[in-house]
Amino acid sequence: MLDVYDDALPAVFGYVYRRCPDRRVAEDVTSETFLAALDTVRRDPTLTPGVAWLIGVARHKLADHWRRVQRTPEPVDELPDPPPDGDEWDIHLDRILAHHTLAQLTPVHRAVLTLRYVDDLPVAECAAALDRGVGATEALLTRAKRAFRAAYPDRSVGIGREGGRA
Repeated sequence: MLDVYDDALPAVFGYVYRRCPDRRVAEDVTSETFLAALDTVRRDPTLTPGVAWLIGVARHKLADHWRRVQRTPEPVDELPDPPPDGDEWDIHLDRILAHHTLAQLTPVHRAVLTLRYVDDLPVAECAAALDRGVGATEALLTRAKRAFRAAYPDRSVGIGREGGRA
């Protein structure tokens, strides 16, 4: 298991960190992933874990984390002003806006949107990861998309020619 750990750690941590950019939380979820994997391998010594399997375990650990924090929202930093040269920063700014908007949503909305659109999971797999029925997950996804649209800042309002706030 140690040789798998050395090979898989960067991939598993990277997977978790891209979906949960708080480094401390990403480290905790990565640690939980390897502990769960070790426990499973101890129970079934015929199992040979690989990177893909460990990322699947990490996906479940992330869903567990999102369920735990559902009742305790985290504070959100203010959105930074765009740099003066906005053209080259459009993609970066869109990414910042999306992360900022996701951070404003409830953890369950953030989780279902991430599983569906970042991880590109079908609704049925999202439902399984969130421990919900498919119909309930489809309804949750609809509400989450509506909440995301409502929270997403309108970039065309309040931006002056020089890229600063008007």
